[in-house]
Formats: sequence, C-alpha cells, structure tokens
Amino acid sequence: MEVVQMLATHSLLVKAFLGFLVGGLIIPFVTAKNPLGFRKANFFYTMIFQALITMIAFAGLVSVFTGDLGWSVTTIIMILVWAVMMYIEIQKYKVIKIANLQNPETHKVLKSAFVKISLVQILLVTLMVVLMILKAKGIVSF
Repeated sequence: MEVVQMLATHSLLVKAFLGFLVGGLIIPFVTAKNPLGFRKANFFYTMIFQALITMIAFAGLVSVFTGDLGWSVTTIIMILVWAVMMYIEIQKYKVIKIANLQNPETHKVLKSAFVKISLVQILLVTLMVVLMILKAKGIVSF
C-alpha cells in the first residue's frame, strides 16, 4: 500500500472518529432516565472509541514508517493527543463503571461530565485536523 493511500485511510478514519464523537453526545440524553443503560452505553462507546482511535494511530504510524515521513512536530503532537484522549476515556469509563448511578445526583454529574469530556475530545480532534490542513496548505511549517 502506498503512503498516499495510508494517509487517505488515516484521514478517513479521523473523520469517522469525529463523527462518532459527535454522535456519542446523544448517549447521556437517550439514557437520561436509565442509569444502567447509561453505564452499558458508556461501555460500548468506550470499546468503539478505543478501536477507532487505535486504528487511527496504527494507520498514522504505518504512514510515518513506510513513507519515511520522519518525526515532525505535528506527528509528535498527534501521538500526545492520542495518549491524552486514551487516558481521559479510560478514566471516564472507570468512574462510570464503579459509580453508584442509582443516586440521581451522581447520575446527573456523570452525564454532565460525559458531555464535557466529549466536547474536549471533539475540540482536540478538530484542532489536530485544522493544524494538519494548515500544514498541508503551507500556512504553518513545523
């Protein structure tokens, strides 16, 4: 597979992941009256999240190594963003898994946290996409 195809795959996966993150914002609202449903939905969300973000990282790293693209600042930033997003998602999953969701106040706080964390993740991915577009257009060069 050529480097161009790997980068196109990486880009497509990032767009699908961004769509997944935006779609995931409905989980707290759909499960508003069902705390156990919220926990189960969070489990499936986290598993899909990890699968997609790992595919993105794999496609990106394969592109770097097969295309001899080198370790640019943007590549390092992408790896750091990946690590931060994985860490945040794992911590969110753990908290929701062990929380007493039968307590309405706890359920409310965790739903709010879910939305806020999702918005931060969407922002991180969007900023990376914008940075890469600016790099591709030659507006930024690092």
